[in-house]
Amino acid sequence: MNRISKIFQPMVIIPKNAVIKKQEVSSRSQRLMTELGLIRPATNGTFYLLPLVQRSVDKLVAIVDAHMKQIDAQKVTLPILTPGDLWKKSGRLTGTVNREIMTTIDRHENLQVLSPTNEESITSLMASLSPISYKQLPLRFYQIGTKFRDEMKPRFGLIRTKEFLMKDLYTFDGNDTNALDTYHEVCGIYERMLRNIGLGNFAKVQGDSGLMGGSLSHEYHLPATVGDDTLATCEKCGHSVNVEAIPEGKRESCTKCGEGGAIRLTEGIEVAHTFLLGDKYSNPLKATYLQEHGLTEPLAMGCFGVGITRLVAAAIEVLSTDTDIRWPRRLAPFTVCLIPPKSGSKEDKCGGSALAESLYSKVIELPGLHDDAILDDRNHLTIGKRLLLAKRMGYPFVIVIGSRVVEDPPTLELHLIESGQTMELSPNDIVTELRKHLGA
Repeated sequence: MNRISKIFQPMVIIPKNAVIKKQEVSSRSQRLMTELGLIRPATNGTFYLLPLVQRSVDKLVAIVDAHMKQIDAQKVTLPILTPGDLWKKSGRLTGTVNREIMTTIDRHENLQVLSPTNEESITSLMASLSPISYKQLPLRFYQIGTKFRDEMKPRFGLIRTKEFLMKDLYTFDGNDTNALDTYHEVCGIYERMLRNIGLGNFAKVQGDSGLMGGSLSHEYHLPATVGDDTLATCEKCGHSVNVEAIPEGKRESCTKCGEGGAIRLTEGIEVAHTFLLGDKYSNPLKATYLQEHGLTEPLAMGCFGVGITRLVAAAIEVLSTDTDIRWPRRLAPFTVCLIPPKSGSKEDKCGGSALAESLYSKVIELPGLHDDAILDDRNHLTIGKRLLLAKRMGYPFVIVIGSRVVEDPPTLELHLIESGQTMELSPNDIVTELRKHLGA
């Protein structure tokens, strides 16, 4: 049984009249996640992920894994340290080191890159096996791991950090046409995944290939006032572009239909990015395949990223209120929270606490709720105090065993946190109602 008393959750108590300096907390998500004991700052740009938000991260990873299986992507683990020579061969490390790329020198004076992304590494792997047969294509490899970027100004908590968790997918095809088909297939699965999580209000925009390179790029943003990116959307044709991808002097008209004066600017947090790379990496690193007629050609590549920790924080940023966290339901640390009576109360003595544990056992039998309910057993606190904390944490469903539990038959409260609705139901009817809302 999951019990809140056993969860490490170092909440920060803010005095009512306290004045918080603006530079201390730069976003709603950072403030809420810190105050409610989900994260703690480590160094400038790095954070400790504490147990409750780690559950959310693990849930997101499981969702990503499930969607990667739908496109036959195989999970791998690539080295975090990549030889600097590979980056020089690809052209991403020429002359002076790019300021955002974190590097180290090993005892043999070899330059190593702390990978912000792994195009060089995965392409080097393919080159070591080259030429592979055309019969093996397409190949799709992904990993979920720690990445590093030497941000000049880390900010917004987990939204812009020096160390972060990312899903990166690399695809290999035999020609540009097939690579483009793969690109559109992956974009489709990204869109399906974001909707499945409960973030259907995302914006897909044409992106800037930047340091990554390639011929085609798209970004997926959640609309937010603290977003680092400005998005330009044409009111006439609906085409959207990251302003960074528009050449200077052309930012007043649509890059697709050419219409001027009808551009709407919004801000967004980038949570995913896709690139059609072609042979940018496979050619210099000599990753080739053997065609049916016996000739070798460079592999046609694509790369696709999802910021795991950033997406969790961005979802909190766009869905929450100033006082309460709101999650996409599938990312909430626990879906159901049960609050039994205060110790020693009339409701406790009448069997309310025993009923809470019995109901817990029934709840976790519902499809999808195994290990996804928690009992707030801090029964030295009043029900009102625990309900307030449960609402602040944003558990989607809160069951309160309150004053009417002494009635015959007992009546409990079911709080639907997403809608703000409260229902008074019998224990059996609560289980039925939960089943209905869960689609089980």
